[in-house]
Amino acid sequence: MNNNTIKLAIVDDQKLFLNGLKFIIETFEGIELIIEAHDGEDFIQKIKDKTPDVVLLDLKMPIMDGVETTKYLKVHHPDIKILLLTMYNDERFITHLMELGANGYLLKDEEPEIVEEAIRTVVQKGFYFNDYVSKALLTGVKVKNNKALPGFTSNDKLNLTKRELEVLQLICQELTTSEIAQKLFISIRTVEGHRKNLLEKTGVRNMAGLVIYAMKHKLISVV
Repeated sequence: MNNNTIKLAIVDDQKLFLNGLKFIIETFEGIELIIEAHDGEDFIQKIKDKTPDVVLLDLKMPIMDGVETTKYLKVHHPDIKILLLTMYNDERFITHLMELGANGYLLKDEEPEIVEEAIRTVVQKGFYFNDYVSKALLTGVKVKNNKALPGFTSNDKLNLTKRELEVLQLICQELTTSEIAQKLFISIRTVEGHRKNLLEKTGVRNMAGLVIYAMKHKLISVV
């Protein structure tokens, strides 16, 4: 396996869907399926031996569903990128799941090229926001902005430095770590340091969480 190969896991209790998805994944160059599991508990057992870069995780499963599995992974395996799979396009549900720490959200009837794009994007950028996820998050922001945010003002940014704000804004523009480094004329390691500080200061779980945080607190412009 090439060092640049993306290691993938699929967790879904529907055998026909899982087998169909496997067939599609086999056509993606540079992406290798290393784990198949039928529920969250099965998946957790299997990642003791090998760890994927990305998991396509079904939401509705017996024994341990996608929500509980997401919560577990965020604590014990935070580096695994989570793309949730579901048939439901509900804005409130999408926002809730992204805030739990999912890196992206896909409907089960997506075209194969969208699935491939999501896998590659979530590895490169830490999150994948398609149109319906973006709409859901923007709707959530508007609803919450109509309610008072206790103790928050436009100048209250958790003591984020000017450079941290610059990095945050570039993350929200979907630039990769190397692209941010080039844009700001700093090293990749320095960008990674700023990203770590941003996660710690904001208390969010991943890059998707940073984007949600920035939108909610108006650190980026939301049209």
